[in-house]
Amino acid sequence: MKDFGTERGTRFFRESAFTAVPPRAVVGLEAEFNLLVNDRRRRPEKVFGDPSRLVRRRMIPRTGKSFQLPAGGAIYFDTGVIEVATPIIELEPGCCYRATRLLWEQIRYLRRELDHWAKRNRCQCRLQGFSTHYNFSFPRARRSKFRNATKLAYLLAHILPVPVILLAANRQSSAVGVRPRRTRVEVTADFTPDPALMLATCAFVAGAIQTVLSWENFDLRQLNRNRIPRVTPFRLRKHSSRRGWRVTADSLAQSPFVADTNAPLWKLRDGRILSLRAIAAETLSPFRRRIRRISDSNILEHIAAVFAGNARSLLDFAERPETYDDVGRTIDWGRRRMRRWPRSKYEKVIHRVIAREPMRVGQKRYRVDRMNGWYQVDCREVGTRRRRTFNLDELVRLSDTNKKLSVGRRKVTKARRSK
Repeated sequence: MKDFGTERGTRFFRESAFTAVPPRAVVGLEAEFNLLVNDRRRRPEKVFGDPSRLVRRRMIPRTGKSFQLPAGGAIYFDTGVIEVATPIIELEPGCCYRATRLLWEQIRYLRRELDHWAKRNRCQCRLQGFSTHYNFSFPRARRSKFRNATKLAYLLAHILPVPVILLAANRQSSAVGVRPRRTRVEVTADFTPDPALMLATCAFVAGAIQTVLSWENFDLRQLNRNRIPRVTPFRLRKHSSRRGWRVTADSLAQSPFVADTNAPLWKLRDGRILSLRAIAAETLSPFRRRIRRISDSNILEHIAAVFAGNARSLLDFAERPETYDDVGRTIDWGRRRMRRWPRSKYEKVIHRVIAREPMRVGQKRYRVDRMNGWYQVDCREVGTRRRRTFNLDELVRLSDTNKKLSVGRRKVTKARRSK
């Protein structure tokens, strides 16, 4: 996901240029896919040019070369892959359900557009899962000399790999990483074709980050204080792109992606030898309360069941699941379960923006021109064409005010009719 500020193509402005960030904590997911046409990998830039040549409906442009999908998220072509991302979502109870639901809505929409394009061009198209990124903002109020995004990401790189490997990886995976940004941290993993496991991964990462943010500092000594098991040897590698760290197959004594998850193969610093699942179960303990608060008891139980071996991990399969190589063809993502969480205020505003509904501010009316990053919307005044930029919180307040005025008018009209 591009930063919560402004984006330009596949490159970022300097970090100091990012000023428009939401005041509250937010979350966003993104997924990257390889494009296969007639079983041959192709660069989407070469096949389509840009996303507007793939998606039939007119899309709202975003800053740079990305577009706002009619399903609510964003789409762009990034160094040879198709990338879809959710809009930012308020970090609150239910946000992991909302983020996962939103991401799979984008995937479903992209799959339908690819099917139409393939039928028109008499070919076969497949989406091959590449990666999933879990993005969480780092609140300004919690920053200090000893508490910044870099220190947070480095600490998380010692906490998250084993649990995330069990929840999100498969036998052909190669790494789990954490990348710091000025306004957020990003956890990178292989794409997870199982929506339930993606939801569990999102909830675990969210609960872990929210717990760590409550700690006094981000020193590695916090691992012992909170009884988080530490594997030895443990060697972090430089992330493959931009700043950050990752755990790869050669970071430990043997590859955690191909080893038996139930076998006691991993030596800890305290001298014990545990299985991958036992290590993940111990790591879960200090984060249980936050995970339950930010998701629910069902998700917490699913995470615990995966770590205990009572629910499947993709590592339980000898081969990578076939759904990984044809994502979106069939989607079993529990719509009923997801729908019990209504859309957040940010989501509702984004859908109104996509619908290009005119907005009235006082005596002036505005129409959407483009998305400016993830938090701002550029509009033009009807008539004068003067540009004005609103952020999502301003649009939420404006929407709430208009609703109250509308309700008030209906009550007055009803009272008059009764007379």
